[in-house]
Amino acid sequence: MTKEQTLLPFVKEKNKPDEPTIIMDSREASSAKKIATGLTEKGAQVKTEMLKKGDYILSDQCAVERKTVNDFVYTLTRRFLFEQLFRLKEVYPKSLIILEGYLPIVYKYRNIQPQAVWGAMFNLAKNGIAIVNTANQKETIDFLYTAARQEQIVEKRMAVVHAFKKCDTLTDAQIYFIASLPSIGREKATALLCSYQTPINALISIDEWQSTVQGLGPVITNRVKDVLNTPYRENHEKDEEKTEECSESQDETL
Repeated sequence: MTKEQTLLPFVKEKNKPDEPTIIMDSREASSAKKIATGLTEKGAQVKTEMLKKGDYILSDQCAVERKTVNDFVYTLTRRFLFEQLFRLKEVYPKSLIILEGYLPIVYKYRNIQPQAVWGAMFNLAKNGIAIVNTANQKETIDFLYTAARQEQIVEKRMAVVHAFKKCDTLTDAQIYFIASLPSIGREKATALLCSYQTPINALISIDEWQSTVQGLGPVITNRVKDVLNTPYRENHEKDEEKTEECSESQDETL
């Protein structure tokens, strides 16, 4: 392949009317209207659909999850992202995540150590989840459009919504449950279940985790204890305060 040929997938040919189809999650379309509009203005055909996993489907092998840097950091402590991405990759082998925003903002968060963010990114990368950092929605639009053309026009792959299997086995459900706790993930969840046999035994023995499973120190165990022991209403109010703090911090930096 010549140098000229390698550039062709990234250049919109004037005499070629073919344009990609991008399937966009309907919830993402509502919250990121500028992206939907920008993709359409570039020529892509945007179809909205309620997707079980992922925000954008670019082909039968490529799906994309989009997170702002602020959302990504918040996800590390409150929502379970890794398991969703790993399950997405099982169905779409080329799955990737777009981190939209100014990455050095992680050094401004008061409640999150930067090492936790870099560690999470490394965990995704080593498990085959590519990470693309875009500065803003315009760059996200450009990336999605270019990637969709590469997959569909050059590689001749159609955008297809695949079905996701549920947790078919009891073992899958157990791993999913434990792995959803803050900073645990599939690998540590499996280790905990191997050590304690059942999820309830693992939770009861949380004070022993750091001596049983490598990598489960007091910081992680304390986060898990907070999730398990904090009353729901009180916890919800704290979450809203932290979300506002993160948003204000990001606005000040940008």
